[in-house]
Amino acid sequence: MSILMLEEITKVYEGKVAHLAINQLSFEVEKGEFLAVMGPSGSGKTTLLNLISTIDRPTSGDIMINGLDPLQLKSNDLSLFRRRQLGFVFQDFNLLPALTVEENMVLPLTLDGQPVSVMKEKVNKIAEQLDLTSILEKRPFEISGGQAQRTAIGRALIHEPSIILADEPTGNLDSKAAKDVLELLSNVNKKSKTTIIMVTHDPIAASYCDRVLFIKDGEYFNEIYKDDRRQTFFQRILNVLSLLGGNVNDLSTIRLS
Repeated sequence: MSILMLEEITKVYEGKVAHLAINQLSFEVEKGEFLAVMGPSGSGKTTLLNLISTIDRPTSGDIMINGLDPLQLKSNDLSLFRRRQLGFVFQDFNLLPALTVEENMVLPLTLDGQPVSVMKEKVNKIAEQLDLTSILEKRPFEISGGQAQRTAIGRALIHEPSIILADEPTGNLDSKAAKDVLELLSNVNKKSKTTIIMVTHDPIAASYCDRVLFIKDGEYFNEIYKDDRRQTFFQRILNVLSLLGGNVNDLSTIRLS
C-alpha cells in the first residue's frame, strides 16, 4: 500500500529569473519503506522534502499522504497534520539548547497537550531503544553529535508519525556516529514499520535503504532496489552516481566497513 504518492509534481520559484526546481516528478512510497533520495547539488532534493513535508506548495501536481491531500486542509489543520503525521530529522539536529534531552524529545507531545504520565512512559521507552537513558537530564551542549542526532530521532519518533523525513541526517557526524545513526534508522524502520524518506549525498548512507531514487535537474533520473548484499548495492549506487555526474569522483575510493 502506498503511504505517499506524488503525481506530476512541478515547483517553479518565481523571481527575476524563474527557477524550475522540480519538473513533473511522479513516484510512490510504500508503507514501511526506507527510501533514499540522491542527486547532485541543486537537483531539487531539499525542495522535494519541503514539498512532501507541506512546508512548501507545488506549483502544479498532486501529493497524497495516507490517502489524504494535505494541501486541501485549512492552515490550523495542516499544522496539526504535519505535527502528527510527520517526523523530522535534520543535519544540524535542531535541538533547543535551553531544554534537556528529555524535554527536547517530548516536545511534539507537549505541543499536543499530552498528559505527563503518557509523555514519561513514551520517553522512557524510546530512550531505552535509542540508548539515551543515561543522558536524559543533559543539555545539547553536554552531549556528542551522535547523541544529539539520536535525541533528534527520538523527538521524530515519539509521536509515532506515519513518515519520517530525514535531510542529510549523517552530514555532521563522524563515520562511527554516522554508522550508529544509520543502523538505528534501519532498525526503527524494520521494527516499527515506520516509513523513512532520507535525502543524502552519501552512498554509504543510501546503502542502508530499500530503494534509492535519483533525481537530476528536478526530474526523475533512475531508481535501484537493494539486493542481498550491501556491498553490491553500494557499488550499484556508485555506478548510478557516476552516470549522474556532479562531484562523485571523490567517492570511488570509499569502501564499506
